[in-house]
This record gives sequence, C-alpha cells and structure tokens, in this order.
Amino acid sequence: MRVVVNGIRLFFDVEGAGLEPRAGSMREKPTLILLHGGPGMDHTGYKPRFSQLADLCQVVYLDHRGNGRSDPATPETWTLAQWGDDVYAFCEALGISRPIVYGASFGGAVAMSYATRHPGHPAKLILVSAEAAGGAYFAQRIAMFERLGGPEVGALAHRRYLEGQVDAAMLQDWIRLAFPVYNRTPRDPEAVTRARLRPEVNLWFTRPDGEGRRYDLRPALSRVQCPTLVMGGEEDPMTPIICQEEIAAALPRHLVRFERFPGCGHGVVHDAPERAMAVIREFVAS
Repeated sequence: MRVVVNGIRLFFDVEGAGLEPRAGSMREKPTLILLHGGPGMDHTGYKPRFSQLADLCQVVYLDHRGNGRSDPATPETWTLAQWGDDVYAFCEALGISRPIVYGASFGGAVAMSYATRHPGHPAKLILVSAEAAGGAYFAQRIAMFERLGGPEVGALAHRRYLEGQVDAAMLQDWIRLAFPVYNRTPRDPEAVTRARLRPEVNLWFTRPDGEGRRYDLRPALSRVQCPTLVMGGEEDPMTPIICQEEIAAALPRHLVRFERFPGCGHGVVHDAPERAMAVIREFVAS
C-alpha cells in the first residue's frame, strides 16, 4: 500500500487489526511502526519475525522516502530531518495517534529525529543498535570488524571509515565481506536478495561530506518526552555498544530503559531472538 506524505508516496504494509472484539466492546490496540536500517534498504528484514507481535499491537512496516518501494524523491530530501518529519506526516495521514516507533540502526537515527522534532507525538520509542552521532568511534568499529572478520574485513573498514572511500564497488565489497560479520548468528543468505535495495541513497548519505558523517542528535535527545527502550549488542562492529550508552545517557533519565546484550552483534534480535522479543513485548505492553 502507498500513501502520499509530504509530496511523495511512501510504501507501507500492515499486520494485525487495530481494533479487536473484547468482552462486548472493541479494544484499540497500539500501533507499532517499524523503521528499517540502511539507508538504501527496505522493511523486509523485519519479516517474518515481527509478525509475532501482531497479537499485541498493529504492526506497520514503513519504507523511508528514497528507500525500498517508496518513491525515490530527490537527494536533497534524503535527510534525517525530512525522514523524521515523514514519520510524523505518515501518522497524520493515516490517523495514527501515539504510535510506538521502533528504529534499528539507521532507522534508530530516523526515530530519534522524529521524536526530537515532534516530541509530543510518540507514545514510546524503541532504539536498537542505533547511534545518535555520525562520524564517531571509527577506531572501535575498525578494531571490532578486524577481530570478527579478519584482516581483509578490517582493511575494508579502515578504507570506509578513515579513508572515506565511498563508491559502488566499496558498497558491493561491504555487503559481501563486512555484512556477514554484523552478527554472531549467520543470517539468511536470501535476506539481501529479498530486499529492494537503493544503493544510491546509501552512497549519498555516507559520502565524505554527507550527513551520515556529520549529524549529531545527542543535544536534542533531552527533548524526548516518552518512555524509551535502548538495546545494544556488546559485539556490534557497526554501531558499537558505546553508541547506545551515549543515547541512554543523553535521554531524560526517568524515561530510559537500557538493555545490553552480551555476545550479540548488530540488531540484537537476530542473535538473541527469545530474550530480545520478550523485552520488546514487555515494553510494548507495559
């Protein structure tokens, strides 16, 4: 399905009813909006695992502008501010009030942009393997990639982070060599082939002078007004656990819940599905 938001069509999919019969009345379930990583990816990485939450809430999968099955738009609008505003406008267009917004990796940055620009709008936030500032902790990332993937992956990470090499060939090598070490549990090899990739968005955002290396949402996180669950893996080479520690420290203390996952890599749900999904369910239902 598609809806026009801020002048472009965004693709979304839905699982579970928003209203369900309950003891002579209709109960309205909360809406959980899933923001995918990337940029340049799509929502399909959340399927089918997040289907199990449809009994608890209405699950909405959203492709960011320029990503997946949404309209390409123009590079000038591929910004965290625009992506964050799109989440707000998407909810307004569909009549979604007080959503629970889940963002993993790059999707976490979009979720933070949305929540700091529209602080009264979300009911809750879930930030997984996210970072609030680009261009930080390059040494830690390179060291972790080398420890997990060996010298070849370490050298690739060095070229990406310290030498600023960003081009189509680098991105292909990254998907082939670095992506497999994001997690301690092997990923489904068909996951990437199922996704509708938009590499041009990734190349634009992560270019040497791009926003991916310049943004800093840390000062704005004090504006968040809703309960926020922060989750991070202690063996994540892409967004090291120190990134999630920073987010938890910058949020209002009385609103934050921080869950660390030893032995887990990027996204945590893939490496520790039972514990991660139990934490998410409890937070959504609380």
